[in-house]
Amino acid sequence: QVQLVESGGGMVQAGGSLRLSCAASERTLSRCAVGWFRQAPGKEREFVAVISWSGGSTYYADSVRGRFTIARDITKNTVYLQMESLEPEDTAVYYCAADPDGIAGRADDYDYWGRGTQVTVSS
Repeated sequence: QVQLVESGGGMVQAGGSLRLSCAASERTLSRCAVGWFRQAPGKEREFVAVISWSGGSTYYADSVRGRFTIARDITKNTVYLQMESLEPEDTAVYYCAADPDGIAGRADDYDYWGRGTQVTVSS
């Protein structure tokens, strides 16, 4: 069982930056694709970004492409989401998830989930 823990959320003004971290309890994460999702109040959980197990492939939602960067440090068993130029519309709970079967864009494809970290962007 892979346990994921997100950190790095907080409150920031529009235009600001945050870096989220997703740490895994086991080295199994190194063999999983890892994705970030977010869920705003009253909305469905949506895909944000994903990185392959090797780190060689990344994909982003159109709404964050060019502003967010996903990366992984295998030695630290951690995946990061660097968020720049934040907008109030980015306000949500951010979740990381792991999929041992490879890159996926649907939440249902992911086997392991963290509990989320709140990101609030004020205008």
